[in-house]
Amino acid sequence: MAQKVAKDAVEALQGRLFDGMTIMAGGFGLCGIPENLIAAIRDSGVKDLTVVSNNCGVDDFGLGLLLAGGQIRKMISSYVGENKLFAELYLSGKLELEFNPQGTLAERIRAGGAGIPAFFTKTGVGTLVAEGKEVREFDGELYVMERGLKADLSIVKAWKGDHEGNLIYRKTARNFNPMMATAGKVALAEVEQLVETGALEADHIHTPSIFIDRLFPGAVFEKRIEQRTVRALQGAA
Repeated sequence: MAQKVAKDAVEALQGRLFDGMTIMAGGFGLCGIPENLIAAIRDSGVKDLTVVSNNCGVDDFGLGLLLAGGQIRKMISSYVGENKLFAELYLSGKLELEFNPQGTLAERIRAGGAGIPAFFTKTGVGTLVAEGKEVREFDGELYVMERGLKADLSIVKAWKGDHEGNLIYRKTARNFNPMMATAGKVALAEVEQLVETGALEADHIHTPSIFIDRLFPGAVFEKRIEQRTVRALQGAA
């Protein structure tokens, strides 16, 4: 079996990037995002990207770095409210956006990874979400057809990974990462801890190695907090 472990994000991405490609990027808000891979994609200069991600980072971090560099042509997303640049680009017609209800986006990605070309859901029936899409009746209820999503490249972030590419995600980072790992023609993972094969409890593995092409231990994880909410300590002056 070919060696899957790369030394860093640049090596993992080598030969994988091209202009006009579709990239799936895991994470929810700033939790569980592949920080090192995003930075390396920014530095590569690749452009005209279609990016599938729940959101688009913030103005100076995460996928916001690719927006700032003018590298993203289209976003397929659910929530983008934390990025002012995103709003400016979209409203000025410089960025294309395909909006999805959050659960629909997750299922479109899961379906793509499972080889399901389309499915029907009640979410969005009778709204702008359903415009231009097939609507069909099942058991007296209307459902809108949504297409599965696939990508040229999926980038994910895991807590632990072994040398074969088996992955474990931690807590909220187990959001869009597992299904995106299955939906890319190529899937790359950055991990906080790289362990020897066999060190992971088999029943705890979320993404089996068969889905992962390359992985590497991340150089740094900032793990920024998207919105910090604080209150005065009880009894404080």
